[in-house]
Amino acid sequence: MTEPVRLSKRLAALLPCSRSEAEQYIEGGWVRVDGRVVEEPQFRVTDEKIELDPNATLQAPLPVTLLLHKPAGQASPQQLLGAASHWAADPSPLRVLQRHFNQLTQALPLERAASGLLVYSQDWRVARKLTQDAHLVEIELMVEVQGEIAPDALQALQRVAPGDSAPSRHIKASLSSSRDGRSKLRFAIKGWRAGLVAELCERAGLRILGLQRLRIGRVGLAQLPPGQWRYLLPHERF
Repeated sequence: MTEPVRLSKRLAALLPCSRSEAEQYIEGGWVRVDGRVVEEPQFRVTDEKIELDPNATLQAPLPVTLLLHKPAGQASPQQLLGAASHWAADPSPLRVLQRHFNQLTQALPLERAASGLLVYSQDWRVARKLTQDAHLVEIELMVEVQGEIAPDALQALQRVAPGDSAPSRHIKASLSSSRDGRSKLRFAIKGWRAGLVAELCERAGLRILGLQRLRIGRVGLAQLPPGQWRYLLPHERF
């Protein structure tokens, strides 16, 4: 048995290539040790079989954006991000890499009791769009409340409160369904913030039973199952 050495050193000798290039291959998820992908250049190897993927490239991976379906009551949704919770039906061709879960910025967080679409991104352009320019992004939510909705209550839901710190806030509310003593309201809001819908409903005398975020800008929750995530596709824009 040979003395354990760093995977990057062994790969550099096998190819051959520079140590920095070997580290790029490894961190890019292109290297297998006994058939298992290893992404840590410092991983120690001895006599294991080391393989470089035939499609390997030294091109730096692009920053990714992850879309998560947060379940209601989840206090730390970022803990759900991992290879095990990746949606099997994700249409993205990207390979799941450990580096995709590093240096993520969360935008537009949800209340703990709410469910729905969350965004985590490594891309500064996405982060800026959903933070600095958040007042321009329309958020769609489905809110279930107790009882039936009177026309005056529906109108009250669309009025910005006096003294609101965001006078440009735009709110549209419509009745989606009503049965068995429960009603579902669909909100479309520009200038959304956590807690806003709860304040609107309280002002209208409505008790919230459930809240789900369906869409952020032009990106929707669609068929993404609760507790799972997928990659933002190249053509999708918020």
